[in-house]
This record gives sequence, C-alpha cells and structure tokens, in this order.
Amino acid sequence: MMRAGPSQEEIRRHNLGALLRFVHVRGPASRATLAETLGLNRSTIMALTSDLTAAGLVREELPRRPGRRAGRPSLVVRPESTRVYVLAFDVGVDRLTVARVGLGGVILDRREAARPAAGSGAAAPGAAADPHEMVSALAAAARSLVRKAGDEATCVGAALAFPGIVRRSDDRVMFGPNLDVRGVAVGEVLSRRLGLGVPVAVCNDANLGALAEHERGAGVGVNDLIYLHGDVGVGGGIITGGRLLGGEDGYGGEIGHMVVNPGGRRCACGSRGCLEAEVGERTLLDLAGRRESPQVPGREAVRAVVDAAARGDVVARDALHRVGTWLGRGVADLVNIFNPGMVIFGGTLRDVYLGAAAQVRSVLATGALAAPRERVKLRTAALADDTTLVGAAEFAFADVLSDPVQVLARLRTTPEDAPVP
Repeated sequence: MMRAGPSQEEIRRHNLGALLRFVHVRGPASRATLAETLGLNRSTIMALTSDLTAAGLVREELPRRPGRRAGRPSLVVRPESTRVYVLAFDVGVDRLTVARVGLGGVILDRREAARPAAGSGAAAPGAAADPHEMVSALAAAARSLVRKAGDEATCVGAALAFPGIVRRSDDRVMFGPNLDVRGVAVGEVLSRRLGLGVPVAVCNDANLGALAEHERGAGVGVNDLIYLHGDVGVGGGIITGGRLLGGEDGYGGEIGHMVVNPGGRRCACGSRGCLEAEVGERTLLDLAGRRESPQVPGREAVRAVVDAAARGDVVARDALHRVGTWLGRGVADLVNIFNPGMVIFGGTLRDVYLGAAAQVRSVLATGALAAPRERVKLRTAALADDTTLVGAAEFAFADVLSDPVQVLARLRTTPEDAPVP
C-alpha cells in the first residue's frame, strides 16, 4: 500500500521549524540567505517569516550595516530573544544553576547556588540536602527569573541537566550515585512547583553537553563526536551521524562506568577500575593529598591541583599525570570502538585535560589503532562551565523549533497550573 505524501500543512510546519531553527542556531539572517540555505523561493520565505513574526517568534528589520548593492536591501530575520525563552536547570554535585535562555541561545539571566559535595557533611548557603530541598531551591530561583522576565515574555519549555541515569520514557532518575534522588520524578515535581503549564524534561547532563558542543561549541560541523564530562563522577555523550546515541531506554553514553583498570579503585557503582573511579575528582584529590582540605570545593579544588602542578608541585603533578594516563586509556578505547572525529573534554575533565594533555595523547598514540586515531581531534569544551546548561536550554527549545506556531498557540491558550507553595 502506497503511503500518501506530506500535506501542504505538514510541509509548512516543517519549513517554519527549519527557518526558526536556522536563526536560533546560526543567528540573524537575511531573507536572501534563508532562501538560498533552505532551498526555498523568496515568496515562501516571506510567507514563513510573516507567520513567525505574527506569532511573536521573530522580527524583521533592515540590516544594521547596509551593503553597497543597488536596490532595496533584504530584510534581516532575528529571533525574539527577550520575548520567547526557556528555563534551563543544571544540577551539579556542588552547585545548582538556573538560567532564563532566550530564543537564539542568549542567556538572559541566571541564578546560582552552592551545594555541598556528596558525603562532605557540610552545608553551603542555598544548598539542597535532599531531593525536595533541591527542587524547592530550583523552583524558587526559576520563579524569580520568570517574574523578572515580565508578562510580555513567554516560557516555551524547560529542561534539567542531571548527573545520573535518566529513563527516557518518563524522565525518572534511575541512578544518581553522587546525589540521593534515585527513583524520584524530579521533572514532574519541579513542573508542578513552577506552575507555568510547561513540563520539565530531565536528561543526563553529559548527553546534553554533547548536544550543546555539537550545536554551539567545539563540535559544530562534526557529525561523530564524544563528549566526556567530569563532575564528581564522569559521564559521556556520543553523537553519531549528527544524532545523540541514546540507547534502548535512554541510558546510552555511560562512559564513566567503562572498566579501564580491572581490579583498580572501587567505583560508586560497585565495580572496580571504572573510568570514573580512576579519573574522577575524588581520585585526583586523593592522589594530590587534598581530599580532606575544606578550602575549595568541587571544580575549584580540581583547578587548584592543576594550577599547583603547573607551578611545579611534584605531588600535584604526579597525581595529574596518573589520572591523565587512565583518561588516555579510556579515550583510546572509545576511539577504537566509535571512530569519532573529535573527543571533547568538559566539566572538571576540561581542566584535567589541559594539565595532562601530554599523557592523554601519549596513551592514545599507543593504545588506539592507527586508522581510527589518525584524524581524531582532542578539544576542550568551548562553552566551558556552561556546556550542560546550554544543552538543557537546547533540549527545552526542541518542541517549539519542530512546530513553532502550534506550540506557542497551545501554550498561550492553556491555563496555567496553580503553583505549589
């Protein structure tokens, strides 16, 4: 039985999404550029931009620097960054971050609070000691951002980057070894607390980091890449053929629990010698003799070790080199298996790689097959500490980018839920 082709309405929705995605990711563009890039005629581009303008998603204006070409200049289409936004949440082991991110990827406003590292026993101002306190802290920060945005702005989505295993079917956290939230539907609870009428998607932070670096960071234009993210643990996101590798239930990319040193250090997952156990924050601080130091928490503690090594501290240097060697072993295995065009180091691994690049590259040169390692590039996250936050924002924008007018119309006609105190 032959399948009917797409209807005119389906084609229109697809084109609206393609145009909006272009200016969201690539930035303001002239009608002429859009027509050439999207393969559509100018009258179609004019109709599409008119629809998106009427919906309040874009605006058209004359170019700020008119060219020398004769005739009327092509209007420039710009995303309405201040009027259309998402809420992006990033849950780290030692900090909570909430941002209001405008269409076009502009971080308009943000709130950040410290939280204690797992097992530290010390409370930090604004820290969430349990899942309910964590959700309360995130909701309070988000509500303050929404109030500041004003009534003219519309929230079109929300997403949370979480350092653990998240089931795709219901966004439930299934395993978070460094945060006690196992089995908690964090997104559902947070959505009720916000009362904005939009669901809060929950995704693994490293997967979102991979998406962010692929869309806006070091991996732009690279269709096959691996993103390695360090916090207290180690996670990974794999982009293959331009798409995130999610797996059957969304658990794909748990690179941190790949065994690189059988019989090595015990991991929080119960195994021994996992990549996370050999290169994570706790191991680096242990080897550097700084695990018990309360002076600096989390990422700053890792950076302190890297800085000390650069200044000639022998213990810090040896610790960094040892961790770099195991990181190289993990990268070599990943290069052999996936043949990526790029491996990107983010979170605390960004700093670790900068201090131990020689060790990583040395082990890669001997541990990976010559063919797959020949063209692979090793890079640090271009989005720096905001990589996973930006990934959460991009994920939150997904629905409105796929069906812009319909999504916005639905949000504006759906009554808001009553916020939970």
